[in-house]
Amino acid sequence: MIIKGKELSVSIKDALKVRVSVLNDQYGRTPNLVVILVGDDPGSVSYVTGKAKAATEVGIRNTTIRREATITESELLELVDELNNDDDVDGILVQLPLPKHIDENKVIAAISPEKDVDAFHPMNVAKLWLKQPCILPCTPKGIIKLLHFAGVDIAGKEAVVIGRSNIVGQPVAKLLLDANATVTVAHSKTKNLAEVARRADILVVAVGRERFVTADMIKPGAVVIDVGVNRDSRNGKLCGDVDFEEAQNVAAAITPVPGGVGPMTITCLMENTVEVFVNRMNKK
Repeated sequence: MIIKGKELSVSIKDALKVRVSVLNDQYGRTPNLVVILVGDDPGSVSYVTGKAKAATEVGIRNTTIRREATITESELLELVDELNNDDDVDGILVQLPLPKHIDENKVIAAISPEKDVDAFHPMNVAKLWLKQPCILPCTPKGIIKLLHFAGVDIAGKEAVVIGRSNIVGQPVAKLLLDANATVTVAHSKTKNLAEVARRADILVVAVGRERFVTADMIKPGAVVIDVGVNRDSRNGKLCGDVDFEEAQNVAAAITPVPGGVGPMTITCLMENTVEVFVNRMNKK
């Protein structure tokens, strides 16, 4: 089974479009998302363009504020502060990565937790790990939705996450744990990585290395979620962290690249924007 994230994202966006329309009737306005893009990294520009397109599709107001890569850290923090204090702005997203002279952690921490649609703020991260109600990070949230979409019963399954980043690896491990999987987080220092990976009923790969996971690392009948987006050194096309051609002959279900996790990340960002909007409106 090819788990088509693009297909699921369309159905979720259709439902969101209806919900946003209802919210407009209820509150007199629609959610407002502001994205800050620093510099002109091609990958970042592409992501931000995709986010703006999705927002427009579901009826979310959206603005992209572009700044040169030469912007100072203090200038960026000042911009974030302005948006925090703008009552008409519901969600704030600072596109990563930022130029090296800017401390990403400082910028993320400066975003108001209640407007943090990426769920990267330390307060929201803490709430996730403490199992308190919170905004969920977009990619991990999308992965869980994809597993449900594929009919996977997560409870009791052995899950292996390859990759331990704050953005994907660690939070998706926590969400799998919350769904009652037995979770192993593997990484570059893991001994006998192939052996560990082969234990997985659910294998999530987020390492940023093209075709890193090969068929011999996959348990026959496993469900494979490929988070990676890389440029294939052989043909220049997009490819994942998993060797898809090999893996699809072993796995019971697998996400493609592109068209798997990527569309769900953007769709979950739209969900989060609606969620923070409703939370803010209900506090008034």
